[in-house]
This record gives sequence, C-alpha cells and structure tokens, in this order.
Amino acid sequence: MASQRLLIVGAGFAGLWSAMAARRLIDLHKDLSRERPIQVTVVAPEPELVLRPRLYEANVAEMRASLVELFEATDVTFIAARVGVIRPHDGQVDAVDSTGADITISYDRLILAPGSRLARPNIPGLKEHAFTIDQIDEAVQLEDHLRRLASAPSGTSRNTIVVCGGGFTGIELAAELPSRLTEIFGNNEKFRVVIVDRADVIGPELGDKPRPMIVSALSDLGVEMKLGAAVASIDANGVTLSSGERIDTVTAVWTAGMEANPLVKQLSAQRDAMGRVQVDRDLRIPSLPNIFVTGDAASVVTKEGGHLALQSCQHALRLGRASGHNAAADLLGIEGRPYEQLNYGTCLDLGGWGSLITDGWDRSVHQSGAAAKPIKQFINQKLIYPPPPDASTAFAAADPADDPPPVKAFL
Repeated sequence: MASQRLLIVGAGFAGLWSAMAARRLIDLHKDLSRERPIQVTVVAPEPELVLRPRLYEANVAEMRASLVELFEATDVTFIAARVGVIRPHDGQVDAVDSTGADITISYDRLILAPGSRLARPNIPGLKEHAFTIDQIDEAVQLEDHLRRLASAPSGTSRNTIVVCGGGFTGIELAAELPSRLTEIFGNNEKFRVVIVDRADVIGPELGDKPRPMIVSALSDLGVEMKLGAAVASIDANGVTLSSGERIDTVTAVWTAGMEANPLVKQLSAQRDAMGRVQVDRDLRIPSLPNIFVTGDAASVVTKEGGHLALQSCQHALRLGRASGHNAAADLLGIEGRPYEQLNYGTCLDLGGWGSLITDGWDRSVHQSGAAAKPIKQFINQKLIYPPPPDASTAFAAADPADDPPPVKAFL
C-alpha cells in the first residue's frame, strides 16, 4: 500500500513538535499504521531549530540546534527547501530546494507552521537603517555592529542605542544592552539605552500588575523610556519621533509588532488582525479540511471560552503537539484531541536586574529580581531546546495530553 504523506511546513517550535507528536501517535498505533502507512515529512530551509526567544542575548550565532539526528532517530523525513506556493485543491506545495531548483511536494495532510515575522511598517528609513533581532542572521548583524562600535570614535551617536518598541522583545533587549555595552566600551565610557514607544506605558500588552517592577528594573539599569511618541523616521544618524524630538544614534533597533508569515495569505480562510488563520479547536481550517495551521500562524482559543493563544514559544510548543497529533489521527482514522492550554505564565528577562515571573492571564507577579533569574535561564537554556535524538524520549515529550505546569511550579 502506498504511503500517505503528512507534510509539515516549518521547523520552528510548532513544526518540530508537530513532527514529534505525529510520529508518537503513529508509533502508538502500529497496527493501524501498517494498514495505512504514513510518512511524516518536514520541509524547511535548514534542519535546525532557531532559538528565537534567545535572539536578544549575546553570542547569538550559537542560538540554533541541529535537528538532523533527532529526525533520523524518529523516522522523520526532511526536505531542505523553502515553500512559496500552496495548492490546496491539488494537495501540493511548490518550493525551491537548497540547490535553487523548483520542486513540487504532494501531501495527504498539510500542517502549516511557518511562524511569524516582525511587522515592518512603512516608516521612512526603517528598512534601510534599522537593525532587528527577528531572525538569527539579523540578530548576528546587530551583534557584529555593536562590537564594531568599540573601534569607532566615541561620541553621542556611537554611544546611544535606541530600541524602537517597548513590548516584550524591546524590554528584554534594552535590559540586556547595558551589560553588553559595558563589555564592549569598558567601564569608563558613558552610554545611553533608550526605549521609544507610541504607547503611554511600557509593555502595554503585559498588563498593569508587573509594570511597576519593569519600570523600576529599567530605571535601575539606566535605561531611558520615551513613551507616547511614535517613531516618525529613521536615518543613518538618528531617530526622529512624532513629537519632533530627535535622538542621535547609529544604532536603532526595531522590535515593534508581529504578524503571521505571509505564506498563509494564499489560503481561502478567515484571518485575524495579525494575519493568523482562524482554525477549529483541532487546528484545522474549516473550509480546507486537509490543512492544519499551528504555532504563530494559528488563531485559536486556549480553551473553550478562553484567551487566544499568543505568538509565543510556550504556545507554539503546545500547538505543535496538538496539530501533529490531530493530523496523524485524521490519517489513521481515529479521533483527535482538541487543543487546550490551561496554564499560562510570563518570564521576562531584565538583564542584570534579574527576571520577572508572572502566573495566569492577569499576570500576577510571583517572583522577581535575582531570585527569578535561574528560572529564566532554565527556560532559555534547557526547556525550549529539542529533545535528545532518542525516539522514546522524544515521543514521551510530545504527548498533547500533558499540560505544562504553571510557572509558579518552578519557584
């Protein structure tokens, strides 16, 4: 009997765990899979997981983990290619492989896990002059630039870093920069790190409860906040705000706003304001029953009547397990399992000040400062990494029934 193909587009957190969850279910139902053989295939530019939550850190080129041995151990086929066209009615995708050749890949079920990208509005000079840490190559460019500043003449524009965006990523980057700039410039050089945001408060999406500690931490670190004024333009020598104020700098970093990968715009499906595809609780597109969408590209509630899943690593991990399980269940002819994520927490890195840990959607603060730092380090350095290249270990970790513990369980 010819194999059915479960094709997964993307090797990020959601794509990786879709593959592991699918192979787990197939392995659990060996009798069914002998009758209905299923080949799990991942297509992505590289067989690696980029540790995107860590791209604000130093030594950013190291923030990737190979998936080659894990895929071999779990019988996942990998195709090095970039998908450009989805043809739902043909059950095919068109891609360009690593040699530059055009290829077509057929599927019986498709899981789209293409992730998200930084929103880049049409602000004069943004594309030409702003750095970002959205993708690993862009983060490397910023790190290389910062190190080159050490050999440039000292002055206001060299010694000022402007972080455009006061959300989660902007806060973590700004809090990290003082220690990195001290390492680059030395202890005797004065520098400025400035966050600018059009919102009147720092971290508007993080809520009121953690905000006083965030403000206190940034103040202690010497990070300035210029709020209530949007970025009007960026040029090679500075940032101009909507208030008319100009900040001289050769280092402006854009961190504001996220949107779903534009690949999903090809689908005849409802999308939310961030471009995410609206899916059922099993992560299937209602109008395209052979296609599942997961991770940052999916718009779905975390439970019946609950909040929408966020474009975050913790949600992508869980969404991937659910989409892989349900797509494989569909091919095996068995009942799937609705996506559900009961626990939610925030762990914000605040550089040399420590970290801030909240629990629940109201973001009640459970721990902060230096005492919270080991939890953030555990998450960044262990929890989000792929499992070892061992099928039994990987499949055990891919069970969609295992809801992760609340953040306070780590305290």
